[in-house]
Amino acid sequence: MNMKDTGMNKAELIETAKKYMNEQFPRFDFIAEKAKGMYIYDEEGHAYLDFLGGIAVNAAGHCNERVSKYVKQQVDEMVHSSNYCFTIPQIMLAKLICETIGMEKIQFQNCGAEANEAAIKLARKYGVDNYGPERYKIVTALNSFHGRTLGTLAATGQPDSAIQKGFAPFTPGFKYAEFNNLEAFKEAATDDVIAIMVEPVQGEGGVFPADKEFLEGLRKLCDEKNMLLIFDEVQTGWGRTGELMAYMTYGVKPDIVTMAKAMGGGLPIGAMCTSEKLMNTFGPGAHGTTFGGNPVACAAAYAQIEELLEKKLSENAKEVGAYFREKALTLPHVKEVRGLGLITGIEFDQNIANELKYTCAEKKYLLMTAVRPAVVRLVPPLIASKEDCDKAIEIMRETILEIAK
Repeated sequence: MNMKDTGMNKAELIETAKKYMNEQFPRFDFIAEKAKGMYIYDEEGHAYLDFLGGIAVNAAGHCNERVSKYVKQQVDEMVHSSNYCFTIPQIMLAKLICETIGMEKIQFQNCGAEANEAAIKLARKYGVDNYGPERYKIVTALNSFHGRTLGTLAATGQPDSAIQKGFAPFTPGFKYAEFNNLEAFKEAATDDVIAIMVEPVQGEGGVFPADKEFLEGLRKLCDEKNMLLIFDEVQTGWGRTGELMAYMTYGVKPDIVTMAKAMGGGLPIGAMCTSEKLMNTFGPGAHGTTFGGNPVACAAAYAQIEELLEKKLSENAKEVGAYFREKALTLPHVKEVRGLGLITGIEFDQNIANELKYTCAEKKYLLMTAVRPAVVRLVPPLIASKEDCDKAIEIMRETILEIAK
C-alpha cells in the first residue's frame, strides 16, 4: 500500500496515526514507504541511510531478493494452517537452524520476548521436574533486557528504568547480578537456582559485550551446580557479532539459546533451541503457540539464513564493524565506543543521544539509542560497507557539532 492508495497526504496520514495509534516512542517525521538494501525511502522518495536496521532485523538488507521471492511464493501456496499440520517451510527451517548452529531441537515462537518466555518456562519446568518445587529461580544480569511481557520484564535487570516502573508486582523467581562479574553470579547461584540467563552482548542496556572469561566462568559454574546456561541471542544472533551466533564468537555453548530479529528477514518470528533431552521437558500441552512457525514467516527466515550463509555476512559484520568503531573514536565528545561485529554503542560525554537520533534522521541517517541517555546504538544491515560507515560517521560528526554544548 502506498500513499496514493489511501487518498490522504502526509499530514493527514500522520494525524490519523496520532488519533488511533498508541505510540511506543516519538516517531521520525517521515513516512517510510519503500526500502531496499541499506536505504529506506520516504513518501517523497528521499533516501535514508539505515543504521537502525529495523532494530537489528533486516540483516540481509531491506527487501532482499531471495527473501521476497520465498515469501511471495509461500503466500500464494498457503499463509497459515496450524501446528496440527506439518508444513514444509517449518520443517526445512528447523533442519537448517539446528544443523547450522549445532543444536538438536527447536521450538518456534512469534518474537524474541516469546522465545525468552519459552526458555524461562523450560528451565523452570526442568528444575521442578528433576529437583523439586523449590528449584525454579533464574539469575539474570543487571542492565539486561529480555522483553516486555510480564515474565521477561521480571527477568530484565533494570529496576530503576521506565521499562519496569509501574508494572509491579513482577513474576517471582528472578535474581540479578552484575554483568561481567563472575563472583556476583556465583554468590547469587544459591541452591534454589536452576538457570543463569544472559545476553552475550547487552544491547538495550548500552552495548556491553561480555568478557570471554565471564561466559567461560558461567559455563563452568552451571556445570558444577547442575544449572542451565541460557543465552538470549535475540539481538546478537545470526551474524550480528561476526559469527553466526554470538556463543560461537566466545566459544561457549549454552544449554538453551533464544533468537528472533535477524532470523526472520523482516517477518515476526522467534525460536528457542536446546538439546533433545531438555526439550522433552515440554510434554504435551506444556507449551504452545498458534502462530509460531507460521509458513510465511518460516519461508522468510529460511531465505534470510540462506542469504547470510551464502554471502558470508557474518564475516562482513566482523570486518566492517571493526572499521566503523575505529572511525567512531574520532567523533567529537566520544567517551567510549563498545561493540562486537555490527552492533556498536557510542557513549558520549553528554546526554545527547536522543537529540542526535532525531537530528540525524532530519539529515537522512537513521540510528537508535539505548536506555542510557548518552549512548547511541547502531545495528545496521550486515551488508553495510566501509563507504556506508564513512557516510554515517560524517553525518554524526556534523550533527554532534551542532547539538553538543
